[in-house]
Order: sequence, then C-alpha cells, then structure tokens
Amino acid sequence: MELLQLKGVMYWSGVLVFLLLELGFSYRLPTVSKTRRWLTNIPLSIVNGVLYQLCYGVLIVRLLTHVEQQGAGLLNLWPLAFWQQAILGILVLDFSIYLWHLLTHVVPFLWRFHRVHHSDMNMDVSTANRFHIGEFLVSGLVRLVTIYVFGIPLFSYILFEILVNLSIQFHHSSVRLPAQFERFWMLLFVPPLLHRIHHSVRIAERDSNYGVLLSLWDRMLGTLRYDVAQEGIVIGVGSHRQFEELGLWRMLAMPFTKQSR
Repeated sequence: MELLQLKGVMYWSGVLVFLLLELGFSYRLPTVSKTRRWLTNIPLSIVNGVLYQLCYGVLIVRLLTHVEQQGAGLLNLWPLAFWQQAILGILVLDFSIYLWHLLTHVVPFLWRFHRVHHSDMNMDVSTANRFHIGEFLVSGLVRLVTIYVFGIPLFSYILFEILVNLSIQFHHSSVRLPAQFERFWMLLFVPPLLHRIHHSVRIAERDSNYGVLLSLWDRMLGTLRYDVAQEGIVIGVGSHRQFEELGLWRMLAMPFTKQSR
C-alpha cells in the first residue's frame, strides 16, 4: 500500500509543480478563464480518483498479488530477470494505453466519452485530469485485462502509473520549452508539441500522436505527426466552442448528447 500512496503523492505533486512552471514560464496566454476551467477539471479528477479507487483499488492489488504468486501471464512463460520483467511490463502497459487511446478516437461510442477530454479550449496541466468517469472506469477494465493476460509485476505497474501520470501532466502542460529540447525528447517520449497537435480542433491533426509515455508506438504504426505550426493550433473540439457550456455538469452529460467529431 505504501507504493500506492507514493503514486498519489507523486500525482498531486506533479499537478503543483507544473502549475507553478506554467505560471512562471507560460507557453501562451489563456483565451478563456483559467479559474473556471480548473473548477471543472479538478473536481472531475477528484471524483474520478475516488470512484476508480472504490471500484478497482483493492481488485488491482489482489490481481497483481495473484499474478506474482501464481506466475500467471505471458511474461512469466520465460525465465526473465527482474529488470527484464519490469521493462517489458512497462512497454506492454504503455502499448495497451496507446491502443485504448486510438480506439477512443475511432469507435464513435467511445469518442462520446473521450471528447470530454478534448473539449477543453485551453491546454494546461489541469487538462490531464479532465476525463469523463465513464471512460475512466472502462479504462480500468483494460488495465485489469492487461495485468492478467501478460502477468504484469507489481513493481512495473506502480512505476508505470507514476511515470505515465507525470508524462500526461507534462505533455498537457502549457510550459514554454526550448524547441531543441522538445525535438530531442520526441525521439523517445511525448513532449507538449506532439500532444498539442493531438488536441487541435482539426480532425486530421487530432487523429495522430496517441502515445502517452513513449512516442515509439506512433512512429511504428504511422500515427506520428509533428509537421504542424504550433502557433496556429486551436485547442478543442469544433462542435463545442461555447465556453459557458463546458462546465462540470455539462461535461458529465456530454456523452449522452448528440454525436459529433
């Protein structure tokens, strides 16, 4: 349980650190109220976190323990060293999230829920918290299946959760970074410039850069895109451009309103 507590501490520490960096080194000025956006995004994060923990917290720990004790899953078919299992576990988890993210854009029913995340009209660290509880709970099922089928070790899972949360906060953040650093980071990981393209109102730009921790999967499967002028990117969803209609209760109801791309 101490590792799980560390995950929570790292998560909220990341929110605070990136917020302070954004305030001091902002990439661009807000076009809508930052305060009103945070009053939507942070409550969503808290509700999601509480419900996710209630539904999956104990279940995930028990499944991870079962996998380790029984040697279940594909990663346990070979006599791998601890560090090999740890690295492979992280790669498997990251690829599973890449595929899940891709599906939330391709499958219309899943997009209904995922568009809550994309409807944010500005991007900053709080956008990393903006998910509908429906999407959050289904993603938990994806985690359970991945853990069981591949036999993900407990250490890999906790380390991955910490890394992926920090990565999501980083690439959603509105921190001004040197272009050279972002191009270097992009060789393996996901910098803000890639994910900013993913949050564009233009569908052709949005349907790219699905990577969460690693940019490797986008490179391998042809979904990487970086040839977009950053200054011209408009953040959000084209069918949801009325900021006053993007409050907390509207976000909870959004999946059940008319379909849109």
